[in-house]
Amino acid sequence: MFKKVIIATDLSPASYALIKCLGNLKPLGTEECLLLQCLSVQETASIALSYTASVLEDSLKKQKELLEGFGYKVETRIVPGVVKNEINRIALNENYSVIVTGAQKQSAASEAFFRGLAYDLIHHAKKPVLLLRLIESEDGATCSRALDLQGKSHIVFPTDFSENADHAFSYLTQIVESGPKKITLMHIQDQSKIAPYLLDRLEDFNEVDYQRLEKLKQVLLEKGAEDVDIQIKLGSPFKEIIDFANTSSAELIVMGSQGRGFVKELFLGSVSHNIARNADCSVLLIPAKRSKSD
Repeated sequence: MFKKVIIATDLSPASYALIKCLGNLKPLGTEECLLLQCLSVQETASIALSYTASVLEDSLKKQKELLEGFGYKVETRIVPGVVKNEINRIALNENYSVIVTGAQKQSAASEAFFRGLAYDLIHHAKKPVLLLRLIESEDGATCSRALDLQGKSHIVFPTDFSENADHAFSYLTQIVESGPKKITLMHIQDQSKIAPYLLDRLEDFNEVDYQRLEKLKQVLLEKGAEDVDIQIKLGSPFKEIIDFANTSSAELIVMGSQGRGFVKELFLGSVSHNIARNADCSVLLIPAKRSKSD
């Protein structure tokens, strides 16, 4: 499914932590990796006047060796330009399956980082983005929360039944075929839209949506899932999804990055981006299908 991946990297300890856990992409069919370092115009000019180029090349070489140890075919590349533009251009033109990056859970300390590379990617990517959650250990070294996609892993799939959510579900079915057996399907009845005038119809809404989720459940069982749970809740979509994922020790949240409504990001967009910032676990965001005019 994710045969070719772009790994957005830099010289930070967080990037090394990210690299060290990428052996877990093997169940997703990953064979080729592009280690991509984007440099701004100012950084490019600075490199021309300093020893930084050799430092960058040495860092990429070490990261490449780590990935080759997992059995991947690895290319390294340093390119000038705006990160979100260059990564999207290369991902589309060279047909990469997914963009991989890492970020800590949002906090006062991590906000500056998230507003850089990871923030740009989740808002502008035209390809799926796998955001691997990084955490800080007690000794101060940055380490990664492992993403294990084998049989015991737990994946949460929130849906608003939009076209993008259906597209994201197609990715989930492929992931299930690779090994994970426990899936939770979630739909949140947005309390801000239902209360107070539609509360008397909540039971009807729940019944219709339960049947929708039941159909998705049957598809997953046919694909090899063994434990598929259905959750329908009333409340704030972001809060309900985060609370459930964080308290159920989920390894991964898979969801569309755009939702239904007159504004593309009205539901899943704003929710998915907040989840990427605040979830304890890793997040796979699937953008909407591209039209021929895109």
